[in-house]
Amino acid sequence: MQCRLGCGACCIAPSITSLNKPAGERCQHLDADNLCKIFAQPERPKVCSDFKAAHWVCGDTQQQALANLIALENDTN
Repeated sequence: MQCRLGCGACCIAPSITSLNKPAGERCQHLDADNLCKIFAQPERPKVCSDFKAAHWVCGDTQQQALANLIALENDTN
C-alpha cells in the first residue's frame, strides 16, 4: 500500500523517542498539509523511515489510521 498523502497519522499517533515526541501530538516536522518536512533528509529518524504503510495499520481513512496507531501505541506501553 502507498501512503495517503496528507494523512500524517504515523506522525501524530505514536511516540517518537528520538524526537522527544509524545504519543498523540503532532511531530514538529509535520507541515500544515500533514507532510513530513524532513522526509528525504538524513535527520529523519530511523523509526520513521522504517515505517511502511499497510492496510491493517492505515485502514481506509486517516481516522482509521489514527485509531489503529493509537491502539498499537497503547498496546506497546
